Amino acid sequence: MIIIRPIRESDYQVLSDIARESGPGFTSLPENPDLLRRKIERTCDALAAEPCLDGSQGYLFVAEDTDSGEVVGTCGIETAVGLNEPWYHYRIGTAVHASRELNVYNAFRTLDLCNDYTGCAEVCTLYLKPDYRQGSNGRLLSKSRFMFMAEFPERFAERVIAEMRGYSDDQGRSPFWDGLGRHFFSMEYSEADYLTGSGNKVFIAELMPKHSIYLHLLPEAAQEVIGQVHRNTEPARRMLESEGFRFEGYIDIFDAGPTVATRLHDIRSVRDSRYVKARIGAEPPDGDGLFLVSNTKLADFRCTVAPLRPESSSVQIDQRLADALQVNGGEPLRIVPLKARQSS
Repeated sequence: MIIIRPIRESDYQVLSDIARESGPGFTSLPENPDLLRRKIERTCDALAAEPCLDGSQGYLFVAEDTDSGEVVGTCGIETAVGLNEPWYHYRIGTAVHASRELNVYNAFRTLDLCNDYTGCAEVCTLYLKPDYRQGSNGRLLSKSRFMFMAEFPERFAERVIAEMRGYSDDQGRSPFWDGLGRHFFSMEYSEADYLTGSGNKVFIAELMPKHSIYLHLLPEAAQEVIGQVHRNTEPARRMLESEGFRFEGYIDIFDAGPTVATRLHDIRSVRDSRYVKARIGAEPPDGDGLFLVSNTKLADFRCTVAPLRPESSSVQIDQRLADALQVNGGEPLRIVPLKARQSS
């Protein structure tokens, strides 16, 4: 069984391994020991504190294989971005150049540097080890964050975004970076990505062009990947879209990956989840399908996927699931179908 729980100080080494394995483009988890330790400490501090939407709080979770005790993935949530340091995107716009006298009308797509998502919550730092990318593990890891947000909505901004990793080739090269960013930063994509992931974002404002960039002037290879995701990120994008996230015309300034957004209470797993009481039996009845199921605790939050047959106010679970979720009989559980119900 895979269980999602908040990260602990003892998870540092596996978090470091994940930062190394994830490679270029995984901006939120760079190979920086001090930064990784601060991320863990920040989670522990946030779980022990009152909600605060000043950008100081954030949460990291890990996926743990309960059979082996191995940590096999991680995911995160930022409560409000861009309030302590700038949060940059390119906004895709349109510029019209027209002359009535010459009977010429041209509309050009443009990119403008902006901070439009400042103050939004962000779901981020999603990584699952390759051997575990099967079954419902990936959906559990990603959607467990929505169960936490549903339980503690006061800890998050109302608007939620997710930055998708943009296209890069097998050598980690980004056509968008090569066609645009390299000309202004005079460094490799991996170096710029590492610097921004480490919190050093001042250089972006110092070096990026302040005026509109006309897309048709960029190399064709750079134009083609705007708004495209890395092939390993395709499942994550489809999952987020099934939860109600949509592309609104904002892209990452380095690799042109899309940012998707929605409102917290419009996320399907938040909107449709409900409470039931746990009834612990020897064997659970045959399930109606797979459900996300979590306890209602903060520091001891636990979430997993299980086949359930919920009734109106209760659900029967076995002792193994109760132990994994750290609940006793009669205690509340939050549940929601893993997949959206198909309308007839």
